[in-house]
Amino acid sequence: MKKILHSKLFLLLIAASLSAAGYVTYRQLNQTAPEQQYRLQSVEKGDISQTVSANGTINPVTLVNVGTQVSGTVKKLYVDFNSAVEKGQILLELDDALLAAQLKQDLANVQNSHASVELASANEARTRNLYSQEYASRLELDSAVQAKKSAMAQLNLTQATVEKDRANLAYSVIRSPVSGVVVDRSVDVGQTVAASLQTPTLFKIAQDLAKMQIDANFAEADIGSIRVGQAVHFTVDAFPNKSFQGAVRLVRLNPTNQQNVITYDVVINVANPELILMPGMTAYVSIAVAEQKNTLIVPNAALRFKPANPENKKTLNNQDITKNTGGANNGTPGKPKDEKRMSGQPRDAYSGRVYVLRNGKLVPISVKLGITDNRNTEIISGELNAGDQLVIGDAQNGNGAQTSGAQPMRMRMF
Repeated sequence: MKKILHSKLFLLLIAASLSAAGYVTYRQLNQTAPEQQYRLQSVEKGDISQTVSANGTINPVTLVNVGTQVSGTVKKLYVDFNSAVEKGQILLELDDALLAAQLKQDLANVQNSHASVELASANEARTRNLYSQEYASRLELDSAVQAKKSAMAQLNLTQATVEKDRANLAYSVIRSPVSGVVVDRSVDVGQTVAASLQTPTLFKIAQDLAKMQIDANFAEADIGSIRVGQAVHFTVDAFPNKSFQGAVRLVRLNPTNQQNVITYDVVINVANPELILMPGMTAYVSIAVAEQKNTLIVPNAALRFKPANPENKKTLNNQDITKNTGGANNGTPGKPKDEKRMSGQPRDAYSGRVYVLRNGKLVPISVKLGITDNRNTEIISGELNAGDQLVIGDAQNGNGAQTSGAQPMRMRMF
């Protein structure tokens, strides 16, 4: 009986040993190589530039609003939209019937004042003669002199009124103050314009469409990196496959506050010799604020990658990596930073971690980060060399690096 029990135990031990050996052999045969577990990319050297972006509106450098100083009904139009005009050219005529009648009335007043001056002059001469012969008193002479002066003052007043009426009559003919192109017309024939409270705008004339400007609103986090004279690249929806160039002309000091968001207007000079850029177009502006040549760069996906294996997590040095859209951080644990915030900070203020595959093992490496172009980031220092196999994602999920936190912001690339 004991022999039978020993035999069964012996057979069970043999079966267990064979099963264990088979399982180990199966794991060894089916274990995935590290090169197949991850998506790899070699570390390279190259050029990188960091940009700040914003949307803006294309406007003429000089846009003149043409109005009227007198009220009246539009009698005749001489120009329309897109009409090329010269300085002094007639644009519009108002009905001048009332103004002409007022001028005639004041001219009659001038004639009446002339007659009053002649009468006062004759009375003054007659009284002066009688006074010399002692037939008139001094009071009568002084009254005659005062009457003559009053009549002359009245004559001057009526003459000034005539000059004003002539000017108003001339204002009924609207002329162009500059040479340019009519981009807007706000009135039609028969329409009445009133200039009692404020000057109504009749036309808008762009002085020179070959020279345009972009008014772009940049966030306060980016404005510190923008300087006068910096090169600007921009695109417009009308020509999506064409890139245009410009230069920063002015950073206006007046801030704009919308829902506690501060922005500043940056004025950009743009040459438009082909006249294809039109007023009012939306421009997607990009300004290069930093550039590095032949430097070590890594893709942002590598900075976002975190291994899913708990054993690999234990190898970390208890350093927190700040999550951000650009794959870089500012060395402050748990405090998110976006890429726009990065553009105005010192280059050595950011750190991160990447993983490289060395001898079949995943090795974490802490690095200091420089500028970023939203795709790649400059490596300032760290035990990372050109040619290292950098892990940029998990090959099993097929969608690149594992990320936690916010997803990258969708931005228009240039």
